[in-house]
Amino acid sequence: MLPLSLPLLLFALITWQVVADGPLVGVDERLSRALVAPDRASELLADLGNVEVAVPVLALALAGAAWHGRARGLDRWWLPPAAAAGAMVLVPVLVAPLKAWTDRPGTPAVPPAVGYYPSGHTATAVVAYGAVAVLLLPLLRRAAVRRGLVLLCGALVLGASYGLVRRGYHWPLDVVASWCLGAVLLLGLSRLLSGSSRRTSAGTPSPRTGPS
Repeated sequence: MLPLSLPLLLFALITWQVVADGPLVGVDERLSRALVAPDRASELLADLGNVEVAVPVLALALAGAAWHGRARGLDRWWLPPAAAAGAMVLVPVLVAPLKAWTDRPGTPAVPPAVGYYPSGHTATAVVAYGAVAVLLLPLLRRAAVRRGLVLLCGALVLGASYGLVRRGYHWPLDVVASWCLGAVLLLGLSRLLSGSSRRTSAGTPSPRTGPS
């Protein structure tokens, strides 16, 4: 598992470049001009990062994980869905002040405004679809199904990211920074749940599943 320091360092580097108007910003703007070509497909892909789309998908996974854990009689069946929901709540908590602080203007494809860094839609997609994978992978036994889930969640994140850049809703660095931010939240979620699983398996049997 990648250490948390790697995405944090990359996020800090990108943020510094954006705030200081460093050389990466010039590269970013040239790349955006080469990539932007607004069309209906890119707009639909960008919508994958909408709260109205991504959060209901996560909510289904939260309900499924909660039902599965409770059906198995796990003592802390509520922890995985609660932790994943908490990671999702942290997205606007972290993104909103960063937008206000960096005050980055949007691309020429959108009306004049500021507050585009980092991309809230990208962070929403990364955490929502990533948390779906984190929650459901331990419940799947077949390797092919597990790989399919990872590929699907990755495709949804990449599709949303591509749509946001192609449509011109965000600069590429806005999106990459949100990948880093989302990776930090998902790594934290994964470590929390894996640590909780180890403590549970090493502890005493649950009174609901022990001998009667």
